[in-house]
Amino acid sequence: MTASVSATPEQQTPATGGLGRPVSLLSSIGKGSSSLPTDDLVDGVEEQFSWTRTIFHRKQMVPPDPDAIVTRRSVFDDPDLAPHYWPKKDYENIHRFDPTARWTYREERALVRKLDWKIMVMAAIGFSALNLDRNNINQANSDSFLHDLGLTTDDFNLGNSVFRLAFLCAELPSQLVSKRIGPDRWIPTQICLWSLVSLSQFWLTGRTSFLVCRVLLGALQGGFIPDLILYLSYFYTKTELPVRLALFWMSMNLCSIIASFLAYGTLHMGGVAGAAGWRWLFMIEGLLTLLIGFFSFFRMPPSPTQTKTWFRPNGWFTEREEIIIVNRVIRDDPSKGDMHNREGLTLRRLWTAVCDYDLWPIYILGLMFGIPNTPPSTYLTLLLRDIGFNTFQTNLLTIPSQALGIVTMFVITLISEFVNERSIVSMMEDLWTLPFLVALYALPSSPNPWIFFVVVTGLLSYPYTHPIQVGWCSRNAGAVASRTVNASLYNMFVQASSIISAQIYVTSDAPRYRRGNKILIIICCVNVCILYPGTKAYYIWRNRQRAKIWDTMTTEERVHYLNTTKDVGNRRLDFRFAH
Repeated sequence: MTASVSATPEQQTPATGGLGRPVSLLSSIGKGSSSLPTDDLVDGVEEQFSWTRTIFHRKQMVPPDPDAIVTRRSVFDDPDLAPHYWPKKDYENIHRFDPTARWTYREERALVRKLDWKIMVMAAIGFSALNLDRNNINQANSDSFLHDLGLTTDDFNLGNSVFRLAFLCAELPSQLVSKRIGPDRWIPTQICLWSLVSLSQFWLTGRTSFLVCRVLLGALQGGFIPDLILYLSYFYTKTELPVRLALFWMSMNLCSIIASFLAYGTLHMGGVAGAAGWRWLFMIEGLLTLLIGFFSFFRMPPSPTQTKTWFRPNGWFTEREEIIIVNRVIRDDPSKGDMHNREGLTLRRLWTAVCDYDLWPIYILGLMFGIPNTPPSTYLTLLLRDIGFNTFQTNLLTIPSQALGIVTMFVITLISEFVNERSIVSMMEDLWTLPFLVALYALPSSPNPWIFFVVVTGLLSYPYTHPIQVGWCSRNAGAVASRTVNASLYNMFVQASSIISAQIYVTSDAPRYRRGNKILIIICCVNVCILYPGTKAYYIWRNRQRAKIWDTMTTEERVHYLNTTKDVGNRRLDFRFAH
């Protein structure tokens, strides 16, 4: 949470929404003369959705009274604290902000389902478009893509490197554009632009056109995921968003499975109009995602209170629903009222986020954790072709690892929930990968194709912990103003990881890449033995430092600190880092 003191309740008059609450109650917050009636509020932190509880303890779960009040107590119910967290006067939903608003379980449950249908489905489709267009080069590789363009493995590595470099460099500029014009405008624009580049790969002629297209794709896709997460945070609470993001990354594997079947069909079009199958792959999938981008212009409203437009005159939500959405989100995280959705980030805020050294350990993990499994994943189709499988067998044989990856990702999510831990659970990805890398390194020069397939499939079925680390970075950032920049910085390090990974499997080490696998084993050991345990130890130490000061302060001293401090987000003494 961050202290927003730009506007006080006396300066703003939130709408009551027809709920019968007198406006005089609102002004009493700032004056400190009285408190709002809070006997009907729910105490305690909102309960995080738990797959473990839902699957294994469903019978023990007691359903709440559907007509009971579900509004949770927050800083806005404390007359001393409320003025320091009040939304800015230009916050786009300020006319629906009302600390006196109350709603029931029945209303909230129905509204969250409506949000999932109206907001989350479109976001998931956009995320699938991203994965389809950035990964279809792997399916093209199973055809005659490299041979037709006269490319070598090193050329392919260079293409991946410039793609990731452009992706990395576009992260922060994309965030700045998104915050200035709004993610509701920028996200559809991104999808349409990169789709045009993707389908234009139908006309690739050689190394130069290949590299140009890779750079353009990286530049246009960079920042998309942080932009999407920022957009979803306008509608969901911090306990609702992680489970939906986890489903996003699970759907990434499902999208890859569907893409494999699409590739199996489109690659059979080789020879149609005299064009190779891989050319039709780029054309058809590019047209598909272009349609998604165009459609998303009409399905992504700027905010919960801005769903009415010329093509949607009645909007999606009633006034009552808008009040519930706005107040549940602001009560959950008051820092979301610090900026409006068309407000650009200042250089000062940008620099503050970059200098936040407490997030550097997570950035380092983002740089290192994915390296051990990225080269085998990128080269899977080439590896299977080199070992003796044909184009169509290769595309079908990539499906088992994707399907198993959904299972292992779901299991690691259950484990993370059960133990309520991040660092050691995130380490499980590299811990899983290590023995399979050793087995891959130990295989003979001419292994049995099916034994090789089993080892590589086992390696690539690792539990993908990136969603956990994305949420971890967002949680430890604190303030929403810096959260978007911190998310971009983390993703920049992840993209830098891919640039490093693209240089490990080289032509001189083909086709078994024994030297490359040895390097991957060493990096994996460093991650498991040093980086993850070290990150956990660092955050434990930082929390103990804060606790020594905060726990010795009296109530009056804490109130004085909150009244006078300029610390925001994770700089505050009452903030504790997750680990």
